[in-house]
Amino acid sequence: MAKLVSLSDSDLSASSEESVSSRIHRSLRLAEQEKRKNEAEKPFVLALKYFSEVEVGTPVVGNDEFENHLAQVEKVAFSKGLSPEAVSVMLEFAMSLRMGSSPCARVLKCLIPDSVVPQEAVFRAVVWLSVGKIPISTQVLFIKWVLTVFDMIDAKDKLRAIYGFIFSFITDENLVCDSNAFKLLGKAGRQPYLLHLLSLYKVFCPELVTLSIPSRMRSGFKNHISPWKSALMALQKRGSLQVASSISLNFTLKNKTGSRKRRHRHLELPELSRVTNTGVNTEQTSSRKLVPLVQIQSFEQLLKNMHQIELPAQMGSLLGSRLALQYLDCVQDESALLRLNFWLGYALHEEFLFCTDGGAGQNAEEALQFLNKLLSAQQFLQEGFHSSDAFLYKFLNIWDGSLLRPQILGLLSNIPVIPSSRECQNEKLSCGLIECLNNMLLKWLTWHSVYALEDDLDISLHSHTSINITLSGFKDSVMDLVCFVGRLASVGLQLEGCHSLLLSFVLDFYETVCDTFLKFGLPLVVMPPPGVFYPAMFATDPVSLDRLAYIMNRYKMNLTSAKSQEKVTSHAFHISRQTYQEFNNYLAFMVNCLWNSSMRCPETDIQLSEELLAKSGVPQPWMRFDLIHHPAFMMYAVEFHQKCWPGRKDMDLNSIKQAKPWSWYLEFLFTQGFGGLKDFFQNNISRPGQELDSAQSKKQPLVS
Repeated sequence: MAKLVSLSDSDLSASSEESVSSRIHRSLRLAEQEKRKNEAEKPFVLALKYFSEVEVGTPVVGNDEFENHLAQVEKVAFSKGLSPEAVSVMLEFAMSLRMGSSPCARVLKCLIPDSVVPQEAVFRAVVWLSVGKIPISTQVLFIKWVLTVFDMIDAKDKLRAIYGFIFSFITDENLVCDSNAFKLLGKAGRQPYLLHLLSLYKVFCPELVTLSIPSRMRSGFKNHISPWKSALMALQKRGSLQVASSISLNFTLKNKTGSRKRRHRHLELPELSRVTNTGVNTEQTSSRKLVPLVQIQSFEQLLKNMHQIELPAQMGSLLGSRLALQYLDCVQDESALLRLNFWLGYALHEEFLFCTDGGAGQNAEEALQFLNKLLSAQQFLQEGFHSSDAFLYKFLNIWDGSLLRPQILGLLSNIPVIPSSRECQNEKLSCGLIECLNNMLLKWLTWHSVYALEDDLDISLHSHTSINITLSGFKDSVMDLVCFVGRLASVGLQLEGCHSLLLSFVLDFYETVCDTFLKFGLPLVVMPPPGVFYPAMFATDPVSLDRLAYIMNRYKMNLTSAKSQEKVTSHAFHISRQTYQEFNNYLAFMVNCLWNSSMRCPETDIQLSEELLAKSGVPQPWMRFDLIHHPAFMMYAVEFHQKCWPGRKDMDLNSIKQAKPWSWYLEFLFTQGFGGLKDFFQNNISRPGQELDSAQSKKQPLVS
């Protein structure tokens, strides 16, 4: 037994020696591996040291040391990714232009982070960007890189302070569209990327791009983040990328749908998520005492952490959270509103302006839900977003009036009051509105003049359009429009003090209305209301009065033609006696004022008493609106008097009413270009055997 125990002890001693020896060999192997690893990393460390200490003005061409160190950095970046310290060093080297601008693009393309991007490095790069010496191509590449790794930036408190600069830089015309695009288009032809570039610029500055661009183009720009995206995805597959799950989800590929239509996927609101991964940035977040908005679950928590909120990575997610909207409403964070408006404006433009179907079609339900959420957010905030207002100003030009009508009208109701910067803004708005309605009436009448000839005045438009309308229904629609514009013009002229510019647009409209029968073949005659006729009759500019005379002359020709047709054919239409009466009253008033020096029109309801006229203190007030004393023609009468009697010291304008001077004055007046007045008097005032040669010659209206 003792012998056995002895053998057992010796065996144990031998095994113990073998275990110690194996541990020693293992330690030696680990030390050798660590030594080899350090030797492998030593060139990369030396490379970073080189780029951090390289002097300004060091040449690039023929510099083998620079080439070797940059190749080493590229090798590590694309295989393992760069540490935050390495990203800071290389970004500072590229943007400071210490070795010129030639290596900048190559350095930016290899900035592949392995974990997070230091905010301080991005902030310093933006400072270098404002110097103005960096080439445009490098500036664009830097902005693309920032947009790609934006969710990987460890903090954004300093960046929020310069969001205005960043977004104004993104919308710079040098980045949006180069003026050389038109030159390249002429040389290279209608290439897809050039057409896409011009189509983007046309959305924001349509007045500068008059080129007709196809509404659907299958290929255009290449993916601007593809170099960094592919590298980050490769690191993610190898497990070397230590970033948040929300970031890695952004790089996952979506399943392709069977539809071949263009889908931008901007109508899907992103999830409310924090900026960086909890495991990566816990210490920094806790030291800065920032609370991610996604962790706020109640209004009480929001109040406690109101000034310590960390905004989410995707600002569009704020629209789906009431707590996030309450934060925006309470804090009024300009950086948050700026980011949200930027994202919202881009989504609205992509989905509703760039798409040929205006957001309809296969994603109509998504568009409906998106706009409903936007409306709900605006109603909660009790105000609209600036990007939504800017989108509406463009979208209304292409809106058909039926697509998503409740949502579009709801967005319109949230447009804020815009203060008028100049006094003429109201006149411009009124003129634009009248011009729009005039164009609408012209299109209606032109459409009728084409199809009425085909259908012989019995228009039933099954074969022409999707609208089923009869002639009487069309006449009622036109009459409603003309009467509406008449009331609108009357109120507008009253509010704007009979502004000459607005009066000109109103007369444009009635130049269309007065010829509805002879020019467009529509059996309808609608006279202008007194609120339009009398401001034009008493206008101080002769052009307005001349145009009124032209309109009244065309009214007479249309009424005379309609009355003569009524006696000949059974297809004639009946004009109410009220229309004839209105025309005759207007015509008699114009003849009495301009020709007979009398303001009396006994058949009208508008009469001025002699007592009221006497209180004005104007001598012979009934003569103040003839062709001599009318404010619009006084200057012509004075000029004619000086030419006719140059030696007279006392000016007597009544002497023009003598037979020969009157005839000469009319000839002088009509040579000034007043063709409307000439035709009006020739067709309404005459004397047998003579033309317009006497103040006593007159002819009463013939239409009755």
